[in-house]
Amino acid sequence: MQASVAEVTALRLAPATVWNLLRRSRLRNPALLILVHSAFEEAIFAERALRAGADGYVMKTAPKEELLAAIRDILSGNIYVSRDVAMRDSKNRSESRPDHHSAPSAIGIEKLSDREMHVFHLLGSGLGNTQIAHSLHLSVKTIESHRENIKHKLDLSCSRDLVACAKKYVEETFCRRQRRARHQRQKEGGPRFPAA
Repeated sequence: MQASVAEVTALRLAPATVWNLLRRSRLRNPALLILVHSAFEEAIFAERALRAGADGYVMKTAPKEELLAAIRDILSGNIYVSRDVAMRDSKNRSESRPDHHSAPSAIGIEKLSDREMHVFHLLGSGLGNTQIAHSLHLSVKTIESHRENIKHKLDLSCSRDLVACAKKYVEETFCRRQRRARHQRQKEGGPRFPAA
């Protein structure tokens, strides 16, 4: 049996930055095993992480046992995603066969590029064009272009609808999950930390 070397790195990066880091890491060291442990919605980001070079994706709200199972699977040479993601992928593949007609997703968010997804998330977090441009080191014009592309891909008619859709997405995806995880920790008697 070969000796395994593991390195755990905690990073707080924007999704698009993470994907670039994963791609570069995979190119530099193809044998590197990468598990993404993230607060970002797995239904959207797990597939993107795997495409960028990760070997697995686990939500930070997942039980410790799931994280350990993911590590074991990856060390065994497999990939890891949650059962929900695997089932959704299986269903999508079967529905994409010629004899099935798949329904479009609720808002079509999977059509967005990594950068558009990042801009969409920041819009939903309450940032304006200037703030987003500054945080991503891009021009305001570039952010405006991304907003237009997002509106087109999500079939939204105006900026007000875009912002409302982004806020709803962030609220449903992140805020509800954080409250649920906080409630679960309190129920289990875990430590209570103030919200960041």
